[in-house]
Amino acid sequence: MKKLPPLSLYIHIPWCTKKCPYCDFSSFPVKENIPEKKYIDHLLKDLYSNKKHYLNREIKTIFIGGGSPSLFSEKGIQFLIKEIKKNIFLSKNAEITIEVNPNTTESNKILNYLNSGINRISIGIQSFDSKLLKNIGRIHNSHETKNVIKQLVKIPNINFNVDLMYGLPNQSIKQGILDLKTAIKFQPKHISWYQLTIEPKTLFFYKTPKLPSEESSWKILQEGKKILKKLNYKQYEISSYSKKGYQCQHNLNYWKYGDYLGIGCASHSKITKENGSIIRIVKKNKIKKYMEEKCYIEKIELIKKKKRIFEYFVNNFRLFQSISKKHFYEFTGIKPKKINVEINKAKKKGYLIETKKNWKTTNNGKLFLNDLLEIFL
Repeated sequence: MKKLPPLSLYIHIPWCTKKCPYCDFSSFPVKENIPEKKYIDHLLKDLYSNKKHYLNREIKTIFIGGGSPSLFSEKGIQFLIKEIKKNIFLSKNAEITIEVNPNTTESNKILNYLNSGINRISIGIQSFDSKLLKNIGRIHNSHETKNVIKQLVKIPNINFNVDLMYGLPNQSIKQGILDLKTAIKFQPKHISWYQLTIEPKTLFFYKTPKLPSEESSWKILQEGKKILKKLNYKQYEISSYSKKGYQCQHNLNYWKYGDYLGIGCASHSKITKENGSIIRIVKKNKIKKYMEEKCYIEKIELIKKKKRIFEYFVNNFRLFQSISKKHFYEFTGIKPKKINVEINKAKKKGYLIETKKNWKTTNNGKLFLNDLLEIFL
């Protein structure tokens, strides 16, 4: 029997108050009342229909994302977590995260989420500057954001992540650094800090705002990294910084090419079978179709070995650590010598360093990540 990778559970709640112009996630602005109870019933049925994929497998992490999951009531989330725990084998020290937005949550709501077994909160702040928030279509303001975090930090032993962006329309270098410094003042255990990118099929793609120059964004990043390092936030992934022992375990499992089971409208799963084959499952991305009480699956794809190589490196090259050749073989089923041509090309360009047991990206490899990945495409 093949040793299977760690397994995580992702739960997608697709509603949000307003669709952000830069967002390319599957989400729908709330027009009427959210059918919360009905959707939770479907999430559970979706989970049960995937039983063969998680039976006797330990779930290491759970992540409730969106959309804006904090639009759901505390009772709804508590019921969902309780029922899920009845039907899966959950690791004793499982990390359970929920995403929240400043305008849809408050301290009592968070406390009730924590009482349900959730032990990690991720706050979608993006910026502490009200004008910059308006520029990117966010509906909360600086006052709401700071108020929520001030309440949050009063909770003993709270583990929370701050989601922050830089390179925003009309953002100066000074504003970019001030945002980061403001976040750090609240002493979050984890900071996700990434540059705004214009994704296809978003409103910003068709009507692109004036963004800071590449030089300005680069200066924000370099100065910010110095500040984070000085204050003991270790960068362990391209956009992720954490205090010791507080890396996001759920995202780490993605980046290490682990398995994940997705439930909910437009969710994705990647499942390794005992025979070594790997499948991807995509759920229906139209909410009406998803809630028709028929099959939740849009398509199932067998991931061929050549595609596994690219997918593996797309994820693992994001991490600031060596990649074990043994890990590559165990998670892809492909012997390292099969990619010697690609590895040698990457080494020649100065993107990779190779030892007997590991590969590691150089600084140039991280800077020119897309060029590095093209070698394995």
